[in-house]
Amino acid sequence: MTESRSPGYCRGLVDKLESEKNLSDEEFSSVLLCDDHDFDSYLAEKARAVREKIYGKDVFIRGLIEFTNYCKNNCRYCGIRGENKNAVRYRLSEEDIISCSDKGYELGFRTFVLQGGEDPYFTDDRIVSIIRKIKEHHPDAAVTLSIGEKEKESYQKFFDAGAERYLLRHETADRSHYEKLHPGNMSYEHRMQCLRDLRDIGYQVGCGMMVGSPYQTTEHLIKDLRFIQEFKPEMVGIGPFIPHHDTEYADCQPGSAEMTLRLLSIVRLILPEVLLPATTALGTIDASGREKGIIAGANVVMPNLSPKNVRDKYLLYDNKICTGDEAAECIRCMTMKVSKTGYRVVVSRGDHISR
Repeated sequence: MTESRSPGYCRGLVDKLESEKNLSDEEFSSVLLCDDHDFDSYLAEKARAVREKIYGKDVFIRGLIEFTNYCKNNCRYCGIRGENKNAVRYRLSEEDIISCSDKGYELGFRTFVLQGGEDPYFTDDRIVSIIRKIKEHHPDAAVTLSIGEKEKESYQKFFDAGAERYLLRHETADRSHYEKLHPGNMSYEHRMQCLRDLRDIGYQVGCGMMVGSPYQTTEHLIKDLRFIQEFKPEMVGIGPFIPHHDTEYADCQPGSAEMTLRLLSIVRLILPEVLLPATTALGTIDASGREKGIIAGANVVMPNLSPKNVRDKYLLYDNKICTGDEAAECIRCMTMKVSKTGYRVVVSRGDHISR
């Protein structure tokens, strides 16, 4: 990082951000580029104080079920892109997915995140059936979907079936940058329209971006922060870009854990009530990344409930952690790691405070 202003100036900007929830573009740039070695500790301390006023010491767990790695899209950075002929494909059956949720419920999960590529096999009717069965088995649990871009009619069907939350990373709030990351048949405008449709329907909506993705600049990150300020999502998923060996960006440098943690703290100060995950990608780029994410202001972790035999096939990026653990071991490990930070994993749906 390049020093832009004095350490005192940067810390003053953190105080301003805490009180006003906003900075000028130049001030955001100074915060993002500050190289004072004590700055991140100061920023994280402020972010923790803000999240503790609202959520206390609680960290919410989501049971992640990666149910298909088929995808019709060809995002240039993604290991499960449709044209990757080396990917070993799989789909979980409806029975497999329900079994994962049943086991997860026994382990204390009260939110299930169904994540997958944009797989045409999983029609609206199939997704609706899965949602309804999970809700029948566990009416007190929340269902979150992370299955990409759909039309508003489909989103409405899923909501009516019982899904309460939807995660759709915007990836970047800059159109030209978006076009560098995605093929020509994918539209920046449609991605943003999907997020608006989800909000209109009534979902708790999650957006987010990759940190350090190819061609990303400080100006792009500032645009992301502006979008988050304006859209006010209930959840923000931020993780470092990690290259995958079967993509055209295989030789690009990964994003940094340091910048990812800095952005977690900034987002917490911008949106004090936000649900903010410490992601698997952050834990992959830094062995203590998820714990550092909690210390930086995050309050959500997502252990993997997928069957052990498919975990190493859902590889969006290289060297993904936790692909060999059983679900019970995942939650034990995560609970222990979170407790070492001074926080605690709780058995809760973990809804946004506004709900």
